[in-house]
Amino acid sequence: MTQLMTEPSIMPQAIISAQQLTQKIQLADKELRIFENLNLQIHAGEQVAITGRSGSGKSTLLGILATLDQASSGHLQVCGEAIEQLNEEQRAAVRLKHIGFVFQSFQLLPHLSALENVMLPLRLQAHFNYAEAERKALALLAKVGLERQAAQTPKVLSGGEQQRVAIARALISQPQIIFADEPTGNLDGATAREIEQLLFQLNRELGTTLILVTHDPQLAAQCQRHYELADGQLTEHLQRA
Repeated sequence: MTQLMTEPSIMPQAIISAQQLTQKIQLADKELRIFENLNLQIHAGEQVAITGRSGSGKSTLLGILATLDQASSGHLQVCGEAIEQLNEEQRAAVRLKHIGFVFQSFQLLPHLSALENVMLPLRLQAHFNYAEAERKALALLAKVGLERQAAQTPKVLSGGEQQRVAIARALISQPQIIFADEPTGNLDGATAREIEQLLFQLNRELGTTLILVTHDPQLAAQCQRHYELADGQLTEHLQRA
């Protein structure tokens, strides 16, 4: 009797893997635990939303996953790097190579043009080439619909335009992961929907992993996976097909 050989199924590699993450703060007379023993795996290309009430610790969790902060204990692996084993300089190198950020407050430098703001992450890399950086920045500004505003400074751009510049800046290093902290929080309803659709469109086109922190249940519902942080615990919500 001939036995058919089947290839073993290959599980996708987690781009972020967190085990037993705990974050606590020592106050004058007591210890405050923001969250405890969180476990989370995120795979390449996924769209993941993290929600929770104000003060629940979701932005703290985002900062730790993005290597901006360190957890009190637990294991975190980002893009194959064991983050708790790295010093700050090494964590900064991980961010520069693998991670892009979009913030609620845009965080554009006011004295730089849209083009110069988008180019900024490339200036931090070794072997910076101005002509190549400019070409990449102009291409991204075109992709987010702002090629005509390349020479304008943030003060003459609308909130939605500033966030589009911030998205282009986040993408210029071709990161594997985009972290977005309340990316539509400072925008009106119509503009917020435009920015949301742009983020999801670029996620699909470029294959980046998108991790959002948001208060907006409509935005969370559009993601493939939705976690809620409450009472120090992370719970996954089943998304509708």
